[in-house]
Amino acid sequence: MSTDAAKPVPVMLFDGECGLCQRLVRVLLGLDRRGRLRFAPLQGPMAQSYLRQQGLPMTDFESMLLVSDWAGRDTTTPWRQTDAVIAALREVGGIGRMMAAVLRVVPQAWRDAGYRLVARWRRRLFGAARAGALARPKWSRRFLD
Repeated sequence: MSTDAAKPVPVMLFDGECGLCQRLVRVLLGLDRRGRLRFAPLQGPMAQSYLRQQGLPMTDFESMLLVSDWAGRDTTTPWRQTDAVIAALREVGGIGRMMAAVLRVVPQAWRDAGYRLVARWRRRLFGAARAGALARPKWSRRFLD
């Protein structure tokens, strides 16, 4: 029996219509050499089903979420906002782990206030998502619908 079957499968839920969110996903894909993280757009059926089952808002696309064990359908509260980004960076390891450590130095209230400010202005600053920006054959298995 493979030991990989027992490993948790972390999934980042992101706004699939946001250019900034796509950029962050691409950064995480580049840093994640082990291919641990999976991704799902918040607007997609998999994420919508998860949000419904967890009783979470189904139309709030201003917050990234990290579900620590998708395969086991983790019932704990998912990481949100900057905590989700930090947890994802820790998961990818290497320089991501160092980036997470730097971000953790900033108090969560400050981080999340900055996150909400950027979330409010992100479409004006970074534009909408680009079609095909995440469509690379080597990444296809990393996305859930």
